Amino acid sequence: MPRYNQGGAFQFRKAGSQRLPSSLLCGEGNFLLPEPVRGTNLATRSPESGGCRLMCPAREGDVRWEVSMPQKPLSASKVRRLLDLSFSNNVNKSEVAKRLRISRGTVSRYITAFKCTGSQMSDIAHLRSTALFKLLFPNSEPRCQSSRKIKLLDEFASIHSRIENDHLSLLVAWREHIASRESAYQYSQFASLYAIWRHEHGYGRRSRSKTIAVSIKSSDIPILKKWRMSHDRRKWEVGIALEDLSVGISPSAVARRVGRSQRTIENWALLYEREGMGSLPSGSTRTLAQDSIRAIEIKKERLIKIIHENPRAYDINRASWSLQSLADAYCETHDECISKSSISEYFIELGYKFKKAKRVLTSNDSTYRDKLTKITDTLSNLAQHEKFFSIDEFGPFSVKIRGGTALVAGDVVRTIPQRQMSKGSLICTAALELSTNQVTHFYSKTKNTREMVKLLKRLIEVYKHERRLFISWDSASWHASKSLYATVDEFNGDEFRIAHKTPFVELIPLPSGAQFLNVIESVFSGMSRAILHNSDYGSVDECMEAIDRYFEERNRAFLEHPRRAGKKIWGKERMEPVFKEANICKDPNWR
Repeated sequence: MPRYNQGGAFQFRKAGSQRLPSSLLCGEGNFLLPEPVRGTNLATRSPESGGCRLMCPAREGDVRWEVSMPQKPLSASKVRRLLDLSFSNNVNKSEVAKRLRISRGTVSRYITAFKCTGSQMSDIAHLRSTALFKLLFPNSEPRCQSSRKIKLLDEFASIHSRIENDHLSLLVAWREHIASRESAYQYSQFASLYAIWRHEHGYGRRSRSKTIAVSIKSSDIPILKKWRMSHDRRKWEVGIALEDLSVGISPSAVARRVGRSQRTIENWALLYEREGMGSLPSGSTRTLAQDSIRAIEIKKERLIKIIHENPRAYDINRASWSLQSLADAYCETHDECISKSSISEYFIELGYKFKKAKRVLTSNDSTYRDKLTKITDTLSNLAQHEKFFSIDEFGPFSVKIRGGTALVAGDVVRTIPQRQMSKGSLICTAALELSTNQVTHFYSKTKNTREMVKLLKRLIEVYKHERRLFISWDSASWHASKSLYATVDEFNGDEFRIAHKTPFVELIPLPSGAQFLNVIESVFSGMSRAILHNSDYGSVDECMEAIDRYFEERNRAFLEHPRRAGKKIWGKERMEPVFKEANICKDPNWR
């Protein structure tokens, strides 16, 4: 039975017989079968597709076959590989055919044709496919192209111009091409021929990661920014896409970001360039029916009623509501399921948000309002020769390696030992004069009444030319001791004031538990951020020197530029160093 092998080689066998002898060959490439074999299938291929051609019988009962070369020849590199395996490596024909994925007959034909030329391997080393095929098969007829193909090749110039200038995809160009033709190539053939045409004309391969230059008008920038912040998914997608394309990001990267196809991104860019913002999709315009609107309003009312109750009332073991727990409670109560996304959308429309509670300090002093009123009245009526001081202690704190945010190289990992030996500890006792923002400080070993007396002595010495000093501090025990009040009475005695020429001292304590109103706490927070964060002082003295310099520079800057002092490094203070009832001056990171 005749059997066809890939590449144009045929073997003819009759059932139960051996291979046909060479005497049956009738001319070059023609085989003669003495008897037609009935009941068997002969594999035939038309001449247009390359293969065999059925000829008229030589005599009655005979069938004549003419075998021709395949229409598409092998490439020059594949031919050289074939010949090299056969002659240099002595690989048999079957193995060569298996390696190159061609038929054994094709291997035989190329080997025979090469032997007939009398050439050497070096002679064909640099020949191109067309020249090599003519060398091997000089009598072969040139391949003729169909009129349909010739017409398409002539149209590729205009198709290419549209693809490049109008940013069309090849698929869109193919659809336009077949729309006006009854007989056209399928997309795979069209794409293959276009790739060959580009290569022959020196355009190279098409880049799939091309960029589209989109120039956004200045009047459209505010609209696109609103679209980027919109809850409408479509507006967000279009706003992101156009802004990313305008800065040179490729359509493929934009498509991955917004979850749309690259073709859709390119169409949006093309629409904007041609027709402007009015042509872009701007969200859903679907109109809801009145029944649907009423049903949504009912769901909103039910959800509001649910959140006004505790989750435990619905047998949910939670202290606060979540989207999932609301969905479960709604389904259990009204026998109707609702999604978490719908609940979130409804609450956003109603103006509800999930907010984290802010942790604040409070005072439980029963005379809080009276004490606060006295402080504010004193500050508002402060005379020219009167000073108001906010007093507190910073510390004790250890002198050691401390963490914080620092500018380092990208591959550097900053670490701090969890356990480290302290180089000593410090307590900084300070007083801030509010009218001039001047700080008076010294260092203490402990926090007690003796240190407060020491600070008072220093203040009445520095401000001896003033008429009255107001002292404000928190309700720590050493700030309200009997011995401290006795010392203040002594300082205010006529004999002491006349002898030492000192001002009158009046104590105005803060409400108990209201250290967050102590203005000097804000100064301490600025100091810690400036010179203690990221610090690694070698000794206590070095740390004290840094603190002294900080307060010295701060005092000098406030004297020279009182209104611009907040622009200096002490602008890192937690709160503005003025007394306000709404202030939270205490830094929770420092005692």
